[in-house]
Amino acid sequence: MEMLIKIVHNYYYMVAILLFVIGMHTMLTHSNLIKKVIAMNIMDTSVFLMFVAVGYTYGGAAPIITAPANEVLYVNPLPGSLMLTGIVVAVSITAYALSLVVKIYRYYGTVDYDEICLIRSQE
Repeated sequence: MEMLIKIVHNYYYMVAILLFVIGMHTMLTHSNLIKKVIAMNIMDTSVFLMFVAVGYTYGGAAPIITAPANEVLYVNPLPGSLMLTGIVVAVSITAYALSLVVKIYRYYGTVDYDEICLIRSQE
């Protein structure tokens, strides 16, 4: 019973793990390159959620000092600020990956990895 209570209070960890597993499954089972890029974004989002959840303190306030420090419990601002950098990197990687997918489509006429391998083996 105590374990169930801990899981309910920390549901965001379970959501992050579930999102990561969904992204990993999609990356491994689909051969469409656009689906792979979307799966990579889902995995990025799960990592961001996990880091922000680790920095969260239940009942904590924003880290703006308005009262004596020993009276207020603050949320850790470091994971959130690091994830802003991670989001910028993830968007850049997504844009680059999608530009590569466009180039691949123009060259091969498909975005299916299995078909691309078949075309390359025939050349």
